[in-house]
Amino acid sequence: MAGPGVGKSALAEAITERLSAEMIVVQMHGSSSLSAVPFGVLAPYTAELTAEDSVSPVAVLRSVWAYFEKLKAGKDTPLLLVVDDAHHLDEATASIVADMISAGWVSVVAAGRPRPGLPQPLAQLWYDGLADRVDLRPLNREQIEEVLSHVLDGTVPSGTVDTIWIASGGNPRILDALLHDAAELGVLAKRNGIWVLLGPLPSDGARLTAVLTKDLLRRRPQEQDALKLIALAEPVARKVIEDINGADVVRSLLDQQMIVESSGHPAELRMWNALIGEALRKNVSVSRSLQLLERIRSQGEVAHVGADGRLRAVEWALECGQRVPDADLLEAARAAVGRLRNLSARTMAARVHDPDLVPHARAVQARALFNQGEYEEAATILDGAWLQLADSPDAAHVLMLRASCHQALGKSLEALAAESRELLHRAGLTVQAPGSSAGGTDSHPAGAGARSWQDQMLYLLELGAAGDHETLATEVHDLRNRNPGGPADDALRAVGMALLSHTLSAAGRSVQGLDAALLAASELPALRDGLFFFNEYVLGRLVTGYLSMGEWESAERELANYAAEQTQAAATFGGSVQILRGYSLLRQGRMERAYQMILPAVEALRLNDPQQLLRFGSALGFYVAARLGDSAQAKRLEQDYKDSTHGPAYELLSAAYAAAASEYLARDGKGLASLHTLATTPEVSARAGTLLEFLSLCWDLGDHSVISLVHSLARDVEGRWAAAMLALAKNWESEDADDLMISAADLEASGFVNLAREAYAKASTLLEQAGERRRSRQAVALREKCDHELGERFREGHFIAAAPAVHLTRREQDIVELALQGLTDREIAQRLMVSVRTVEGHLYRTYVKLGVRSRDELSSALPK
Repeated sequence: MAGPGVGKSALAEAITERLSAEMIVVQMHGSSSLSAVPFGVLAPYTAELTAEDSVSPVAVLRSVWAYFEKLKAGKDTPLLLVVDDAHHLDEATASIVADMISAGWVSVVAAGRPRPGLPQPLAQLWYDGLADRVDLRPLNREQIEEVLSHVLDGTVPSGTVDTIWIASGGNPRILDALLHDAAELGVLAKRNGIWVLLGPLPSDGARLTAVLTKDLLRRRPQEQDALKLIALAEPVARKVIEDINGADVVRSLLDQQMIVESSGHPAELRMWNALIGEALRKNVSVSRSLQLLERIRSQGEVAHVGADGRLRAVEWALECGQRVPDADLLEAARAAVGRLRNLSARTMAARVHDPDLVPHARAVQARALFNQGEYEEAATILDGAWLQLADSPDAAHVLMLRASCHQALGKSLEALAAESRELLHRAGLTVQAPGSSAGGTDSHPAGAGARSWQDQMLYLLELGAAGDHETLATEVHDLRNRNPGGPADDALRAVGMALLSHTLSAAGRSVQGLDAALLAASELPALRDGLFFFNEYVLGRLVTGYLSMGEWESAERELANYAAEQTQAAATFGGSVQILRGYSLLRQGRMERAYQMILPAVEALRLNDPQQLLRFGSALGFYVAARLGDSAQAKRLEQDYKDSTHGPAYELLSAAYAAAASEYLARDGKGLASLHTLATTPEVSARAGTLLEFLSLCWDLGDHSVISLVHSLARDVEGRWAAAMLALAKNWESEDADDLMISAADLEASGFVNLAREAYAKASTLLEQAGERRRSRQAVALREKCDHELGERFREGHFIAAAPAVHLTRREQDIVELALQGLTDREIAQRLMVSVRTVEGHLYRTYVKLGVRSRDELSSALPK
């Protein structure tokens, strides 16, 4: 049992192919056109019956059996009846099939849909225990990932997997069509070994159109009309469709799972799959679409429900060439850009002509372009609109969006602020003299309240870039306590506290920084549905706060919750989220997993880098590639790092990881010397949290001269990670093997496995020197256990040996584990309920990935 396109027919065909050598297979297909005709699908087996006998169950059963006996030709070969679309069998035919099963004459495989379900005589067999029911489900995300890893040669990042999984709905038929269309149209492309999506998945590709056309042709004209109407209007009130097409048609489409119904009031109908709905809309002619629109309007009822319905109503009207009031166009454009439907938003905003609304519409166009990575065009639009919107509710959003566009293009914050203040002064929106700077405590004007909010926002951004957490704290305190508040105070507080969080974390005051990030998050509800991405802006600082404290699980929880709740934002912000995930894994010492996360994220950021993280991501990728010995990737990422635009939030860390990567790559001391030089600069030495991270990189490179500095500095840095570094440094300097072993166990239990590994390694050396070889071997075993948990296959001294990342899918891992237990291919297939050929294929791909040639070499290629 399965819905349309899930694979029940393909499975029935596979069973037929597999058993055709052992059984006599008879195939039968149910038909909607014959579902009301008694014994209709049995006509090929009852041709010789009289008209009177053709409706007699006994005569029909005898005729069918005679046909089967003729096929057997006296042999004792068992019979297999394969019935596809069994939900379309009439009751009389279903009774004949049930009788043959009950009598043991044939074995039957029946494939049908759960709604409306099998005819009662067949369903009764299951209730009586005479049949097994197997429900085929749409492919889950893990299965989609396995399919993609099988058909695509290269790495498929999680963002690509998520987009394809959501678009296909896990339906194998649609998945196949999408992959072919996306590859043929160049939307799915391989970049540096990574499969990335260069745009939205096509809804008008040849394969998907063929699937849709074939499905429509199998349906009654009334059902075709209803599907087109629902696709054009969705979400649409159920009552409206029932009034136009009939309640029985709606029930039939619901039974066939072609549409879904919401549980709200009034009940809404949608297509079961958004991409299918879009494809169906593109296959309806304009004239026909206009006819259907008029039918909807003729009902005199509200057909479109909620914001999604109103958005679709405007889109539909424009598709039919009808005029839409400017206010409705602007509202719909804002709704579209908020849902990342960028092309639709740009189309609607471009049609707004009311002079009072045009600046607002142009701002919407700019955000849509920003979402698509078209920063230069977006910046040009905002340069002409931001002052016109200075008194609008969107003003703070537009100012921040404009700043992000220019920073993405490489303009420094200092230059942007100076230029913006000049323009504000000319517009009479600030009391500061043009060309003066608010970039430090000394230049803070005494009458802060006299400044425009725009100047305050620029000042906050400058303080954040300078790392001046003390002045930021004063500014934020004033913003939170002034009464009455200004029109942009929600945005000012969110930005100020997010920046304060970042600067406090860099200064080593992570606990206070996290509190500031959480306060920034509390401002987000008031900023929802605006044109700037305040949600993502605050999320980055919140995650950074958790990471600076060593709260790995909390950071991952925030990122996972965002990914689950904001699936539409993946195309724009997916790369940024994955970079933060990779950074978290790197901080934990899980280098191979970090590598697998960062490389695809860098490719995503090449297409869309809204938070200017490409330079930071390239530096992290350069670092991890160099540590893992992948020199080719490391050199490519090093060039990416050098070529990319400076990102204001992570520039110091980018330089540190790039310097450390250079040392891993060349091992000539120059990279380490660069790290030391950077650590002594005022920008770094004034930030205790950042400096401690610099020192940890030096330590990891084998530079033990920094341990005493770590010992003294970590005392003044807040958070669990700093406390773990302090404990390791203290016991390392004591050179007491017992204390190191105790400290290592504590570190491991606390989640700092990479630090525990170093402690075990140091203890093993001390114990070996003391002649305690048994305890030394125990320390080595515990160190190797940490290596295994971190996913590192090899480790030599302070450097990870050359070991490029290898990613086995979950299914490959399961098969390898069973193979290592000594099971044969057939035994593995039986255990996992797959074919032997599937097992063989997975093992072959695993051999290639691991660089081995047989099962005998598997164990040596995997972590101990």
